[in-house]
Amino acid sequence: MPKSDSYDEFLIESLKDSGHAAGFIEAILEEKNPEPALLRNAVRKVVEARSRMNNLADSTQLKHEKLDKLLTASGCAEIYAFVELLDALGFRLAVTVKDDELMTEESVKVATTINESA
Repeated sequence: MPKSDSYDEFLIESLKDSGHAAGFIEAILEEKNPEPALLRNAVRKVVEARSRMNNLADSTQLKHEKLDKLLTASGCAEIYAFVELLDALGFRLAVTVKDDELMTEESVKVATTINESA
């Protein structure tokens, strides 16, 4: 019987897709009764996925470590307060992929498709 991948490995693999990663973080931010650990974990998983792709600058890792310390200390209170304020004003926070990132991912998908066809 073939072994199945763990959920954690599946999640990391799926978060290598920028659109999926953006949606993952955005869904956590939209929670009505958020658990602070979820946001920290979501960001950590996206950083891990990028790191595995060798697509993470050292400066980005340092920024993540700094943010993680801030989120740990505050329990993500500032971020969720900001999201609640936006909601009260009739707005919502959106996490989207930068245009240049979409172009790079699309190029990789096309190249993969061409190589698989050859």
